[in-house]
Amino acid sequence: MAGPSHDPSLYRERDVVPIRRALVSVSDKTNLLELAEALAGAGVEIVSTGSTAATIRDAGFAVTDVAAVTGFPESLDGRVKTLHPGVHAGLLADRRLEDHERQLEQLGIKPFELVVVNLYPFVETVASGAAGDDVVEQIDIGGPAMVRASAKNFANVAIVVSPESYPAVIASIDAGGTSLSQRRDLAARAFAHTAAYDRAVAEWFSEETLASEETLPQHLTIKAERLETLRYGENSHQRAAIYTRIGGHGIAQATQLQGKEMSYNNYVDADAALRAAYDLVKPAVAIIKHANPCGIAVAAPQALDPIASAHLRAHECDPVSAFGGVIAANRTVTLKMAENLRDIFTEVIVAPDFEPEALQLFRLKKNLRVLKLPADWQQERMDVRLVSGGLLLQDADRFPAEIESLVDSWQLVTGERPADDQLANLSFAWKTCRAVKSNAIVLAKASATVGIGMGQVNRVDSCRLAVERAGERAAGSVAASDAFFPFADGPQVLIDAGITTIIQPGGSVRDQEVIDAAQAAGVTMYFTGERHFFH
Repeated sequence: MAGPSHDPSLYRERDVVPIRRALVSVSDKTNLLELAEALAGAGVEIVSTGSTAATIRDAGFAVTDVAAVTGFPESLDGRVKTLHPGVHAGLLADRRLEDHERQLEQLGIKPFELVVVNLYPFVETVASGAAGDDVVEQIDIGGPAMVRASAKNFANVAIVVSPESYPAVIASIDAGGTSLSQRRDLAARAFAHTAAYDRAVAEWFSEETLASEETLPQHLTIKAERLETLRYGENSHQRAAIYTRIGGHGIAQATQLQGKEMSYNNYVDADAALRAAYDLVKPAVAIIKHANPCGIAVAAPQALDPIASAHLRAHECDPVSAFGGVIAANRTVTLKMAENLRDIFTEVIVAPDFEPEALQLFRLKKNLRVLKLPADWQQERMDVRLVSGGLLLQDADRFPAEIESLVDSWQLVTGERPADDQLANLSFAWKTCRAVKSNAIVLAKASATVGIGMGQVNRVDSCRLAVERAGERAAGSVAASDAFFPFADGPQVLIDAGITTIIQPGGSVRDQEVIDAAQAAGVTMYFTGERHFFH
């Protein structure tokens, strides 16, 4: 339905608007008292709600409770307090129109020239792990209504949604009022703020639906804000930028502690490295080159410095490819690990934290980009990929934290059940195979990769590549394949190299041919019944 129309000739010019009355209701009370002091000093009437009013009053500044304006007490545990004509008429009255001013006078309602509102901490509540009604109670209703009403009426009202805007507003108070251009800019920020807030709420409802194993959402909107323009994209002729998704907690939210600015490819590789390292529960390191692992390992048993041990073992898989690689660690990076990297050219290292001594050593490598993950970092529950004209959405391919829980569900199709240490090695190979681009083959010893074959258009070539990179280390290792072997030729390459155990999904029409080849060679083979393609 269209809104009311007015004769343009009735509108009076209004640029600078003096601030005489302000409505203040904030969840984030950062620098609130500095603003209150400026308002009180300028003789501005402050109208406020709940804890905001109490904070201002306790600091010694005069404040009018919103209930005194509405003539109605805050009710329903604070759910209803500002949703009243006494408030919203004062926000929406267009004082460029004589008729609106006349109506305000008849209704006995005073207008507001400044509204300072930020919303309930919905995103923070979700991030804290809260659920159900605790989250629902942080869905703000009155706040967005006030923000949107004030932003719509930017011709007369300045709307402030962030403490970052307080200094400019205080300066305007001192200068005699807000300008039209300032109010328009504040309105744009306000609408972006409420849009992001609504998006976060909608995403939470969608995720709750997904978590309950119901159908995927009928409508999907992804809200993101540009964090930084990058020098270029994958190649120098491509424009690029990184955007942060509202409510996100991934590589885009990492803090860069040192080094050159991140590139498009740096972000892609760092995310791939996290995918590989954080699949593993024990201290682990993944080294990535062009979005593929060139080494993944967990710490050696009884290692004095587990994360340094994991890095050395991952690096040994393919030192040549590790040159110029991107590293992710799933534990705090120690001084010893930093010392391991002293003579290894590395583009990026990302971890949950770094020992101060490690950071001091990294400063000698000025171009090394050091990223610290946000405290609430976690792997995504859903994967989104753009395709021409649309996008694809799927559940993220995730393993349980303890993959050993799946072992009993695997089918031993030939050979003897391995000893526990070899079974743990097999579980490691199966888990790390998920991080390798299809077709993927991983060879592992003692829970460290020794050979990786990836991205080939047939599985035989992936087997040959993995064996070639492993060299003599292939003998006695285990092999994991992300999908079934369509013929026995792939496994035969592994068998000829001395692989003792193979794990694969199974499901080929020629499974028996593959099983027979393994059985004839005395090789143990497991079927998992589940593939892990990664395109």
